Amino acid sequence: MISELQVTKWVKRYVEAWRSGEAKDVAALFTADAEYHEQPYVTDWIGRPAIVEGWLSREDWQQGGWEFEWSILAINGDTAAIEGTGTYAELGTFANLWTVTLDGRGKCGMFRMWNTQVEN
Repeated sequence: MISELQVTKWVKRYVEAWRSGEAKDVAALFTADAEYHEQPYVTDWIGRPAIVEGWLSREDWQQGGWEFEWSILAINGDTAAIEGTGTYAELGTFANLWTVTLDGRGKCGMFRMWNTQVEN
């Protein structure tokens, strides 16, 4: 069972890694065999190296600045459901729904995101 505190710490580190754009910060979030899936963009990154490479390929999304607000919807065992809103100066506003499965060390083994653009 994971706690609200563990989930909060993980999401804060996720946002920090998105801001830093540093491979080490991204890698620190995930287990070696983690999976990262996103819809509707059909993103399926399997393994920490693929996640880091895919994540860093999106650096241009941050041009012009961005903000992210989020909240925990539910925690069930080792998985949390999180809703968020990302607002990118260059891309628009996106509603997110995440499920994040954490291991005992606070690393993510399974990340799923449903991402819907709500404003351009």
